[in-house]
Amino acid sequence: MTQVSERKPVERPGFGGSQKDDFFHVLRQRVSEWFQKEGIPTYGNGAMWRKAIFLISCFLLSYGLFYADLPGWLLLVNAGFNGFLTALLGFNIAHDAVHGSFSPNSRVNKWLGLTFNVVGANDFLWKIKHNMIHHTFTNVAGHDDDIMQVKILRIEPTKELLKIHRYQYIYAFLLYPLATLSWVFIRDYANFFREDFKAASGRKHPTSEFLRLIGYKLLYYILFLALPIYFIDRPWYHIALGFVVLHMVEGLVLSIVFQLAHVVEKAQFPVPKENNDLERSWAAHQMYTTADFARGSKLVTFLVGGLNFQVEHHLFPKICHIHYPELAPIVKATAEEFGLPYNDYRTLGMALHSHVRTLRDFGAQFVPETALAT
Repeated sequence: MTQVSERKPVERPGFGGSQKDDFFHVLRQRVSEWFQKEGIPTYGNGAMWRKAIFLISCFLLSYGLFYADLPGWLLLVNAGFNGFLTALLGFNIAHDAVHGSFSPNSRVNKWLGLTFNVVGANDFLWKIKHNMIHHTFTNVAGHDDDIMQVKILRIEPTKELLKIHRYQYIYAFLLYPLATLSWVFIRDYANFFREDFKAASGRKHPTSEFLRLIGYKLLYYILFLALPIYFIDRPWYHIALGFVVLHMVEGLVLSIVFQLAHVVEKAQFPVPKENNDLERSWAAHQMYTTADFARGSKLVTFLVGGLNFQVEHHLFPKICHIHYPELAPIVKATAEEFGLPYNDYRTLGMALHSHVRTLRDFGAQFVPETALAT
């Protein structure tokens, strides 16, 4: 539920630090040697394609069931399941494709990235918001759009503390389900005209991208609202309820997975120094601001598209997530060698509890900026 008010571009901080690029240089070399030893490419393999075909098939089947003569309660269950599958399409297919890591063929990545658009998002704006901004200035207040939330959510500790924030660890989970409703109806339109997004991309947004935005949004509204209302023999408000249920499930799943990677107790929120430089190198910065969770669960890894290996993803966004479980030991060992943290929660439940505690702590106290820079 990102706040959509106008934000003017501010000067981006630089990166420094004693580690400089030594850690990342060694790590990249070791990762490259692993791929050479295994004789495999960094892109998706047969397992990745089988997963994509399976998830797309499940999604299409679920969508087709909207038009079946099912009882009302079962249609709602299917709507929720479709929302869950929509989140999985984003995690497992669109996310890798937009990063350019699904396939060595840029056209294949482009076409698979369109799954974002078909389910109501926008690939062009996602590249700016996620690839360019979030992956660079992770957990840096005023720069990382992912932590710039609505006023009643305080998920970064330099934000103004309000009395209502003391209850956010409870009501946050009532707001998360609204995230994708905001996304498909408000956020993308507002983000397109934001000056800081234009500054991040380094150019004025092409008119063609605005036409694509409008065109794909209309397609989504037709597929998930107009056609169901026209063809399903039920009152329009039943269809609208199913649409809301779909997005409540999708929004909750997406929000929780992304929050567990950065808004947890082990993740820091660095503050630029007086010269507007961050204390550490970019790669070291990622180690302090990012966390893995449930690395030992094949089911979680399958469902969330390897985003539970968030540390590996932030360091190597152009490597397909199917390889992250094998890269994790290399990253961990190299981090320890250079005295850097490797943030990890053993289970999904442990990461979720840490997120709740972080919401509670951020809602109950002011954290001095000096404490965040250490």
